[in-house]
Amino acid sequence: MAKFGKKLVKRDLVESQFGNISVRKGEKMLITKRGIALDEIYKEGVVELDIEKSSYLDRIASSETIVHRTIYKNTPAFAIIHAHPVFAVIESMLVDTKTIIPINIEGEHFLHEIPVVKGAPGTAELADNTAQALIGHKGAVICGHGTFAIGKTLDEAYFVTALVEQSCKLKYYFDMAKK
Repeated sequence: MAKFGKKLVKRDLVESQFGNISVRKGEKMLITKRGIALDEIYKEGVVELDIEKSSYLDRIASSETIVHRTIYKNTPAFAIIHAHPVFAVIESMLVDTKTIIPINIEGEHFLHEIPVVKGAPGTAELADNTAQALIGHKGAVICGHGTFAIGKTLDEAYFVTALVEQSCKLKYYFDMAKK
């Protein structure tokens, strides 16, 4: 988790204390704690929680714990990265549809389309909307907020996060050049 936290910050996919990372471990998940700087994750900065039910430890876990839980309950994900990439957030506010269509070959091939979902951070609405979007996709953008990417590994979730941002960045610049 520490390796990917550092990579996310280095690539400007998150600001240090925004975003969160989790991995599934059987019927439990390891998730970053609330307020932990992703480029400084350490053992005590991660908490183990049940996937099926909440507990008193939820109050120290990421504010997006409900979203991670709901994704694990509804998808085959074993790893989740929630980031705040700038161009993905911008594109989520510019599109008039429920998806962002990548214009780059890699985005078309691996993502096909990127769902844009709504919901306030840390809410059941956001959790349900995001999990539904990720049933058929590897990544989704929360309108005005950030991305959630899933994978069998953190490597895969990181790849999806970076590709969503690259696809949104290229689309943004392409659309600006057409004006």
